[in-house]
Amino acid sequence: MTKKIAIQGVSGAFHEIAARGYFEGENVEIVCCATFKDVFKAIDNDESLLGIIAIENTIAGSLLQNHNLLRESGCLIIGEYKLRISHQLAALPGQEMDDLHEVYSHPIALMQCEDFLDAHKNLRAVESDDTALSAKEIAENKITGRAAICSRLAAELYGLEIIAEGIETNKRNFTRFLIIAKPDLAYKMNRQIALNKSTLVFTLPHEEGSLSKVLSILSFYHMNLTKIQSLPILGREWEYQFYINLTFDNYERYRQSLEAIKPLTKEFQILGEYREGKTPEDPQTA
Repeated sequence: MTKKIAIQGVSGAFHEIAARGYFEGENVEIVCCATFKDVFKAIDNDESLLGIIAIENTIAGSLLQNHNLLRESGCLIIGEYKLRISHQLAALPGQEMDDLHEVYSHPIALMQCEDFLDAHKNLRAVESDDTALSAKEIAENKITGRAAICSRLAAELYGLEIIAEGIETNKRNFTRFLIIAKPDLAYKMNRQIALNKSTLVFTLPHEEGSLSKVLSILSFYHMNLTKIQSLPILGREWEYQFYINLTFDNYERYRQSLEAIKPLTKEFQILGEYREGKTPEDPQTA
């Protein structure tokens, strides 16, 4: 059975690579969306659709907008995929470095390739909406003198030639993606999986020690807190939502820990229970 997966970006985007990696060996149909909001709208319109969204990068940090979009969507996390991000400089076939005058890419990709760009002053960096879209525009409009920073897949899909490969400054560059679905589909897909990770969100009363009490209880139940992210609540000055990731090896004890912290929290939500994704080996050190 073909799995339809909504991604932000066009074909060749890192979201597509992550989606195909997570569902390796399965038939996958990619549904391209212009924005992350559009990914959630697509799932609202077709609850058989899965989605994949980037949630954090080891260099650029968390995508804060996606935390809120997920919380408001009613979707649940069913899995995660950690992708090693490698950037390529690609242009029309026959172009060489000296022929290039500008390079287009997403601002985060440009930031991740700062050392390369600093060493090639002839390339004027121009921000665009998407890495793969930058490659597609060069190919479709046959633009000479312009390069894109994109994935190897995007370069191949759009018939571009890779001028320089692996141009990211930090080779330990990983993005964590979340696979999401509406609740009925999420429960169906995760029914046979050994769950060992969850993502929670809650608010706390504005009083001394409220967060430390929650953390102490989680520690008592031997929950492993792998991430905590606070976000301000719009319209409620000095109040925050707390997003936390937990890993556990005993599901019953994990659920007991949730029952213990719920009375101390407000607006408590489980955003997903799923299987922890592995960090891929870095080919530089493997």
